[in-house]
Amino acid sequence: MATPAKIKEEYDIIIAGGGAAGCIVAGRLAAADPNLRILVLEAGPTTYNDPAHTQPMRYPTHLSPGSRTMRVHTSRPSAALGGRTTTVQCGQCLGGGGSVNSMMYTRASASDYDDWETEYHNPGWGSSDLIPLLKKTETYQVTAGGPTHGTNGPLKVSEGGLFTDLGQQFLDVSRALDPDRALAPSDTDTNDLSTINVYTRWRKWINAETGNRSDVPHHMIYPLKETRPNLHILTGVHVQHVTFDSESCATGVAFTLNPLFHPDGPKETRTVRGTKLVVLSAGSFGTPGILERSGIGSKGVLERVGMKQRVDLPGVGENYQDHNVMFFPYVAADEAQTFDAIFRCDEGAIDAATAEFAKTKKGPLASNGVDAGIKWRPEPSELAELGPEFKEVWDSYFANAPEKPVLWIGVVSTLSGYASLGPSRKYFTLAAFTEYPVARGHVHITDGEDVSAPIDFVPGYLESMADVKPLMWGYKFTREIARRMPHFRGEPPTMHPAFNPGGTAAIVERAEGPIAFDAAPIVYSEEDERALETYVRATVNTAWHALGTCAMKPLEQGGVVDSHLNVYGLKRLKVADLSVGPGNVAANTYSTALVIGEKAAVIIAEELGITGVV
Repeated sequence: MATPAKIKEEYDIIIAGGGAAGCIVAGRLAAADPNLRILVLEAGPTTYNDPAHTQPMRYPTHLSPGSRTMRVHTSRPSAALGGRTTTVQCGQCLGGGGSVNSMMYTRASASDYDDWETEYHNPGWGSSDLIPLLKKTETYQVTAGGPTHGTNGPLKVSEGGLFTDLGQQFLDVSRALDPDRALAPSDTDTNDLSTINVYTRWRKWINAETGNRSDVPHHMIYPLKETRPNLHILTGVHVQHVTFDSESCATGVAFTLNPLFHPDGPKETRTVRGTKLVVLSAGSFGTPGILERSGIGSKGVLERVGMKQRVDLPGVGENYQDHNVMFFPYVAADEAQTFDAIFRCDEGAIDAATAEFAKTKKGPLASNGVDAGIKWRPEPSELAELGPEFKEVWDSYFANAPEKPVLWIGVVSTLSGYASLGPSRKYFTLAAFTEYPVARGHVHITDGEDVSAPIDFVPGYLESMADVKPLMWGYKFTREIARRMPHFRGEPPTMHPAFNPGGTAAIVERAEGPIAFDAAPIVYSEEDERALETYVRATVNTAWHALGTCAMKPLEQGGVVDSHLNVYGLKRLKVADLSVGPGNVAANTYSTALVIGEKAAVIIAEELGITGVV
């Protein structure tokens, strides 16, 4: 890692943002050409051999109040959310979200990338182009080979070091309750970019041999420290804006020290030159801000903050997309295998897990607690329950795309989403998130110079009933599964809808065990339906899967970059992060961030005549 004092005045390539995609670009290019002078500027700290980043089940620490590895963005109040604001935490450390997330190995549907190529006119971004790059990144340790999985990549994929009894109970009950979706074995690969509607074990970005998180810095950046002296990584700095010459060529960036990590450092803005290329990789919240502070964006946005417009790109900061997630908690039996004690930072539990991890590289610390799930798509008999608004979306988007799921549904072996509210006991959580919400929002700067100023953030969550109804259905469907799992012991009333206590949907606060498997499904009255909708609007949250705010699509469609990741109207300036995704993907977005990084490295290498990046 470099220090501010050792940073040179000039580099060949400057990468503004050290997230997963930016680190892949830097790592691939540096490995291919040792003479290439590369500077990566990252707002957060280094993560090298820090157990909070390397040991998987320590990831909840990054969501705790006062975390220095996340930056929190708060939205405007939203009527669709009952008048409340919502917050999105973004990775602020070397490796970005991939070094702090829950490590779920979830890949998009092939048609998602095909849409990027055909619907949004980006040649070279279809699934046939990207699958080789997806394979290049990974070593799939679950089984050998397979047409869509890698065997020799730097990042490892496995089932982690502990498969809980709650994961198995979820699989057993859901497959018995929903036999039409249980025709395939429970170890079926639902992340081959085509298979959906299968209840299956869920894989993780965890190395089966070491038990560690598979993130980009520990596999593609830190190992180059001794052999690539021309690769400089400077952490704890804010990129303020891009600099340009009179020909609209990017010439470098201006940055300041992040006072969170350099409290006694100089306050002035410093400029560093990039002679060949500047790459913005600060994520779906950070990259639009850098562009807008550089005078690139909508005239109205820039005028509000006193910025002179350099390039009129009204799509900057628009097209914000996410997945809308909900967590439905249940009380678990005392004998259940859960991670609640670790989530509560119980010293005894953490010490025991730490000792087991040191000895075996397995156990609770080698897991993320998410052991089973399904990419769910409704059958015709279920479609009517999702409402007429969703039916319109179905007919226009889903009906002719049979590999696109509507929800991800799964089990988490702990209290998730309400960690600070529950009494100290054991829980499990059923979770659901919408894969392709209708919602669109925006992220814009509110200050033309201050990188730390709050942003103008409108998420757009639940403004359409087409996004509300699937989550209501997800609650009802997963509740039937949860109440039949052998470890079910009740429903925490403060974490569930305020159903009529005298009705059939009433909350069961305490239970001696599961309900009878052949019990009739719960019938919800109109009053219960209203209570459920209120609950959804009051508790829906980000899935931490933001993309789209510098979309890769034609300029006339609101695009910001072209298919070679060039910012429209400028030279030697590219974007390489999730903000370029023009359309959503049916997956946790880490794998998509990785493939964007791999594709960007190939594009840049071809343009600069660098060999060895394929």
